[in-house]
Amino acid sequence: MTSKRVAAIDCGTNSIRLLVADVDPESGALADLDRRMRIVRLGQGVDRTGRLAPEALERTFAACREYAEAIASYGVPLSPERIRFVATSASRDAENREDFVRGVREILSVEPQVITGEEEAQLSFTGATAELHGPGGAGVPELPGPYLVFDLGGGSTEFVLGTDEVQAARSVDIGCVRLTERHGTDFAAIREDIAKALDEAAETVPLDAATTLVGLAGTVTTVAGIALGLPAYDSERIHHARIPLQQVREVTERLLRSTHEERAAIPVIHPGRVDVITAGSLVLLSIMERTGAAELVASEHDILDGIAFSAARAAR
Repeated sequence: MTSKRVAAIDCGTNSIRLLVADVDPESGALADLDRRMRIVRLGQGVDRTGRLAPEALERTFAACREYAEAIASYGVPLSPERIRFVATSASRDAENREDFVRGVREILSVEPQVITGEEEAQLSFTGATAELHGPGGAGVPELPGPYLVFDLGGGSTEFVLGTDEVQAARSVDIGCVRLTERHGTDFAAIREDIAKALDEAAETVPLDAATTLVGLAGTVTTVAGIALGLPAYDSERIHHARIPLQQVREVTERLLRSTHEERAAIPVIHPGRVDVITAGSLVLLSIMERTGAAELVASEHDILDGIAFSAARAAR
């Protein structure tokens, strides 16, 4: 199969991301043309009100208009044949999600797919592991399976275990935005929610059965960047970086002690993550401690790449 040019959009609780890529789903090859992210905080207040706020919808639609222009500039038609738009936790939970669906459809001419947590986990696993066990020796031998992939988002965290195929998956409602809005700086309460959610995840996914722990999304890559001491966010250096448990613990303790201004001064932290990164780091640390992992492999390839692979398979 030859590669196909597609666009993938991942709209989560905190951010909306675009990937335009040439993808060969059979070989696992994916060549980026454009990869960008905007913090829109679509999930603002959803945990409390059950509804998407008007201002959050408008921020999201503004990003969609920007993305529509970018997609067209690469010759990808604004149609469901070459674009897949996936929406996750915040829009799953909202009573007025039809307002969101209608607005996206008007801008991009595609229907946003509000997927289940289990579908989200499957896409994350595909995106994170396609290059680790590709055909023809394309894998990375120093990162052996089975893999436990976790996607730590704004509203939820997905866990998926597998090697070549998914063996078990579970989504639980702990994310950096949800926990921050629910508990603020009550870190004891945050830890309690995390512990309960990990117990829930473990009912479906054996959390201690993997050889390699792979972490996805902004909290993970941000903590990895801090641990690496980067002077600025550098996706190439972060991708597949191995971060020992002790370094994750040190970064988390530093964030717990810090003020908002001190976190804002850390160059790796995106301004849109300053207020939620501490709760996110507590989720990350708790996962590592619960799984018994000695290190974390941070991945820049995640659900967005999985969406692109699925779009290429379906493209005509």
